[in-house]
Amino acid sequence: MKKTISCLCAVGLGGLLSGCVSPIGPIGAVGAGIYTDVSGPVAVTSNTRGSKMGQASSTGIICFATGDSSIKTAADNGGITKISHVDYHTTSVLGIYAKTTVTVYGD
Repeated sequence: MKKTISCLCAVGLGGLLSGCVSPIGPIGAVGAGIYTDVSGPVAVTSNTRGSKMGQASSTGIICFATGDSSIKTAADNGGITKISHVDYHTTSVLGIYAKTTVTVYGD
């Protein structure tokens, strides 16, 4: 009985530390099991840096994720037709909560 309880506790702890929501895809490649707060570049073009900025986000809690953090949505949100560069910011806590925000700059 004690072995069964110990085994269940170990599996539960492993599940808690690994979580079931995490940033995925090329922009969420760097992450940690407990806490992640990472920003970086996604893309750059030959266009000059513009005066506009647009953002789009997606969020996940436990096993549910929603949102649209695509470059197109971020550009549309900022009224941008000529993109100069794109950045991202990802936050994840224990795999229970995750959020990715894509920021597009341009004119």
